[in-house]
Amino acid sequence: MQNFLNFTENNSFMEKQLISSSEKIRQANEVQVTLSFHQKLHRAKLAIGKVSKNATSHHSKYANLNAIIEAVEPILLENGLLLLQPIQGNSVCTQIIDIDSGDKIESCMELPAGMNPQQQGSAITYYRRYTLQSTLSLQAVDDDGAAASKSAPTKPPITDERLTDAITAIEKGTYSLEKLKDQFSLTKEQEAKL
Repeated sequence: MQNFLNFTENNSFMEKQLISSSEKIRQANEVQVTLSFHQKLHRAKLAIGKVSKNATSHHSKYANLNAIIEAVEPILLENGLLLLQPIQGNSVCTQIIDIDSGDKIESCMELPAGMNPQQQGSAITYYRRYTLQSTLSLQAVDDDGAAASKSAPTKPPITDERLTDAITAIEKGTYSLEKLKDQFSLTKEQEAKL
């Protein structure tokens, strides 16, 4: 009888341990890492990087509103941040709101008075762009500058046989020395043959 009681007690104890362990595992799986609003914003800013300038006005390049929104909004949403740009009173505002906590940052610019609807629409677009850039401290990259910093494509070398054919074509007037130098990379020895 004593053995039976010990077995029952041990079995009950083990069941409690198993339930306790599985409960702890379940609770651990449910625990989510909660980031603060500023941590989410920091992660988003790291992922956004710089925005490419894609438009020109008065001989200046800039990133237009659509390019900025396309670059930032998906990343903000991935980080649990919502982008809104309401008009409050006579001001255009950009708000970035933490979906979980409701915390937000906001940048607003007051619209000038006395504008017709078309001017006001243009000003709203302009102010939306600037308040968004300001809120996220966005930097724009000049595409021309980026293209200029890339190394120029290298020209292929020319074989001696093909060089001989090119020299013959130049002498006949069907090919030019300029085209040859534009299309191929020549060694010093090959240039000496010209």
